[in-house]
Amino acid sequence: MLNNITDCEEGEGGPNSQGDGNPKESSPFINSSAASDAEKSQQYDGKNMALFEEEMDTSPMVSSLLSSLANYSNLPTGSKEHEEEENNEEGARPSKKPVKAPQLGTLMGVYLPCIQNIFGVILFLRMTWMVGIGGVFGSFVIVFMCCSTTMLTAISMSAIATNGVVPAGGSYYMISRSLGPEFGGAVGICFYLGTTFAGAMYILGCIEILLIYIIPQAAIFKIEGLEGAEAEAALLNNMRVYGTIVLSLMALVVFVGVKYVNKLALLFLACVILSILAVYAGVIKTAIDPPVFPVCLLGNRTLLSKGYDVCAKVIEIDNETITTKLWRSFCDSESLNATCDEYFTNNNVTEIQGIPGVTSGILAENLFGNYLEKGVFLEKRGLASDVDPDSPITSSNRYVLSDITSFFTLLVGIYFPSVTGIMAGSNRSGDLRDAQKSIPIGTIAAITTTSTVYMSCVVLFGACIEGVVLKRQVRVSGNLVIGTLAWPSPWVIVFGSFFSTCGAGLQSLTGAPRLLQAISRDGIIPFLRVFGHGKANGEPTWALLLTASICEIGIIIASLDAVAPILSMFFLMCYMFVNLACALQTLLRTPNWRPRFKFYHWALSFLGMSLCLSLMFICSWYYAIVAMGIATCIYKYIEFCGAEKEWGDGIRGISLSAARFALMRLEEGPPHTKNWRPQILVLVSVDADQNVEQPRLLSLTNQLKAGKGLTIVGTAVQGTFLDNYTEAQRADQSLRKLMEMERVKGFSQVVISSNLRDATSHLIQVGGLGGLKHNTVMVSWPRNWKQPEYHQQFRNFIEVVRETTVASMALLVPKNISSYPSNGERFTEGHIDVWWIVHDGGMLMLLPFLLRQHKVWRKCKMRIFTVAQLDDNSIQMKKDLITFLYHLRIDAVVEVVELHDSDISVYTYEKTLIMEQRSQILKQMHLTKNEMEREIQSITDSSRGSIRRKNPSASRSQHSAEEGTSVAERPEEEAQLIHSKNASTPTSPTSPTSPAGPAGGAATWTDNRGADKGKNLFAASPESVKDLFNMKPNQSDVRRMHTAMRLNELIMKKSKEAKLVLLNMPGPPKNRVGNENYMEFLEVLTEGLNRVLLVRGGGREVITIYS
Repeated sequence: MLNNITDCEEGEGGPNSQGDGNPKESSPFINSSAASDAEKSQQYDGKNMALFEEEMDTSPMVSSLLSSLANYSNLPTGSKEHEEEENNEEGARPSKKPVKAPQLGTLMGVYLPCIQNIFGVILFLRMTWMVGIGGVFGSFVIVFMCCSTTMLTAISMSAIATNGVVPAGGSYYMISRSLGPEFGGAVGICFYLGTTFAGAMYILGCIEILLIYIIPQAAIFKIEGLEGAEAEAALLNNMRVYGTIVLSLMALVVFVGVKYVNKLALLFLACVILSILAVYAGVIKTAIDPPVFPVCLLGNRTLLSKGYDVCAKVIEIDNETITTKLWRSFCDSESLNATCDEYFTNNNVTEIQGIPGVTSGILAENLFGNYLEKGVFLEKRGLASDVDPDSPITSSNRYVLSDITSFFTLLVGIYFPSVTGIMAGSNRSGDLRDAQKSIPIGTIAAITTTSTVYMSCVVLFGACIEGVVLKRQVRVSGNLVIGTLAWPSPWVIVFGSFFSTCGAGLQSLTGAPRLLQAISRDGIIPFLRVFGHGKANGEPTWALLLTASICEIGIIIASLDAVAPILSMFFLMCYMFVNLACALQTLLRTPNWRPRFKFYHWALSFLGMSLCLSLMFICSWYYAIVAMGIATCIYKYIEFCGAEKEWGDGIRGISLSAARFALMRLEEGPPHTKNWRPQILVLVSVDADQNVEQPRLLSLTNQLKAGKGLTIVGTAVQGTFLDNYTEAQRADQSLRKLMEMERVKGFSQVVISSNLRDATSHLIQVGGLGGLKHNTVMVSWPRNWKQPEYHQQFRNFIEVVRETTVASMALLVPKNISSYPSNGERFTEGHIDVWWIVHDGGMLMLLPFLLRQHKVWRKCKMRIFTVAQLDDNSIQMKKDLITFLYHLRIDAVVEVVELHDSDISVYTYEKTLIMEQRSQILKQMHLTKNEMEREIQSITDSSRGSIRRKNPSASRSQHSAEEGTSVAERPEEEAQLIHSKNASTPTSPTSPTSPAGPAGGAATWTDNRGADKGKNLFAASPESVKDLFNMKPNQSDVRRMHTAMRLNELIMKKSKEAKLVLLNMPGPPKNRVGNENYMEFLEVLTEGLNRVLLVRGGGREVITIYS
């Protein structure tokens, strides 16, 4: 990645551009070619910055960086954005219930139940009114649109229902298993509410027929003699009282014996079919002998039938003109000279035939709609009327007025419930002899039949009945309008509609509790689990009680026209998701999607879904928003609190497809600087019981996740895959549990290898997938690394540092991780101090910003320290740094600390000498004969081609080589004695005196192998042991120790009380020698600090000043 980050100040076509076609980033910071190698080497001359001289090729000093801020131009050249998908954890599959023995065929099992559920109260009570208000054309559009919606939904439902067995729950089961428990629960509850409110609508229709057409005298609140709002209020109160009584009786019947409801279903269906046949018979009869149905008009206004006995102003009896009841209604006396209503005086009374017949040609007059405001006169088209626009309206109670303000969307909302009920067949799939065949045929045939009836009724009503009669919503001359048309008697329609509404109400009160019970037993909505219980025979007692309570809400509303749009919303939402489920399954092409019903297509499903969504907002936009809000709340509740289910749903398939698409997009190129965020691989270790040893690493990870991004928590298990798979599973469960406890969103990964070093390397190499890979590694500082038993641990640690450097990954090393705050702690004050010594991409700036987004660190202030040497202008550096932070939109206090040249102290010299002596002694103690031979050969080969960067000493190399020519054995006791003697040398309290270091550890850190190979070779010879007391420390190591101690003094002086110190982490030795010395330098650098986060950049810019 370092090669991709170049300095392109001249643009993409500049001299430094790489012509491979990949997007590049211009940066004056990393790997800049502006400075020559000689200049870079000069930046590290002297003793102060010797600790970082290994980084000179890629990491410039901050002092040289700040001067180039004015020319910073990091333009987005092909930026790519991240797309992330998180999969739910797998849950247990619900067990399938045994299916009853199949008995029913297509006719009895699907077709007739669908017919019974589709035909209902709207056909008998509101269809004629809809034709009168909307016109034949408008009503036909409404019917066609609604029937098309249900037909498309039936096609989608048939595909889903024939893709396997659909147990109890019907549509809920189909949606939940296709779209997941969240959608299934939300839509299942909506379907349940729709079915419940449908029961309320059927009961209200039943009461309306009973009180208006069968026994009006049974009204508790008398309607006779009341007019306008008073009559309407009395009717609603009657419906509330009787509706509650009927609801209680129906609930009792359902509770006592559902079998009686099922036995009466055929009787109720027969009533519906007979009523429809009576309507068709009546239409045929009107062509031969139209029924006598006079309607009296004054001008073009329709008069109430109770306001007159004869449709005339006066009549002649025995050559004497006598005024009629109609005259007395509009005049102040019976005499011909009485003062009468102006409109009555100016207009004539005419009588027309209310049902002129199918051959009368009235269809042309009823073709187009006439939407009315509430209280407007019902007027006949084509008749003249003499009206004075300035005169006040009087005697309005003598005319027929519109009952409700009407508009197109209202008609859609009121009518749509009459096409619902298409799920009746799929709900009984377990009782069908051949569900794969019966459900599609029976459902589609039922919808075709009912749609044909509805469309033909629209045309026939418009062709047979006068417009002013159609527009009346309540009774005409004591009968239903459709009843007056029917043959042989209006009572066929009255009783047929009454029994059909009773039957439909009972069916709703029977089906809704079972649907709620199915949802409750799935356990996806915790607070509904109580409704999954019932009687010993499985009858849902508690669910029935809740259903009756919700149904009572619809009864209290009392208006059929107000309840109908409510249940339309819930049914439409259910149908919409059935279509969505079919479309998704088809497009995702899941292997299990093999429906027997072949006549479906994803485009039809999307069309049906679009129609459902459109109809929801056409019917009532505010009801639609409420219904969607309820569904959203249920969805979120299930998502956060519900039981986790894995049903192989389509949403999981969408997640997989979206994840694949996002990963393929990420493969197109690295993310732009603006989109960079730490994708962290957290390396943790586990104990013998597979428990995580450093849980605070995950706490720190959570606090860093304000930048979101990927998190992988990885660990290694030593052994073979076959023998240690169980331990790996336990370790994975332990990681998942800790991640859940620390609220870390991400993935866990456990690698089994015969060698822990290799396992860690594998995690770094193969973690992530495609373009969604980690770019940052977090590993804890090795504890007790100086103890002999931990020498392998710090060797592995240094290898991790090397591998992240080679892989261009950032590295975070928290030291004293146990002292870091947990997620529940809060710092009310304090500082996060950043010691910016070399610039390696901006990680030091980004990490404190991310930490301060978390509530643990939110109250901490940020301070940035940078180091100025003797030749630097510290005042200008501070100004430049403040400007840079201003452009970065980061608030921080800036301080430039001057680090002048100083002489190396005797203490530093002795500390370095003891460090090197201990390394040599430990090497003698641990090297085997074969290792010594390999070491001799390695150092001999490398020394021939080594080139010292600074102050080469050929004589010292020659002397070292001479020392290495004789290698003899030396008793281990003498080596231990020498070590003890050196350990007694006066040192500081923190001087490392305990033996440490891996086998093969060396005294040098860089390429000074030629100067020190003799030290590596005097393994145990008497001469070499004597030389331990006379050896001189390597000057390079002395300079590094001096840098570490001077920086530590400054950090302790400025940041001892800081809550967290972030510090550039020096690079590891480039060769395999000097590991122990490297650890010692880092130990000295961070000595005395409580919380330290050592940071190494990944070799690219991670922060930008541009928006």
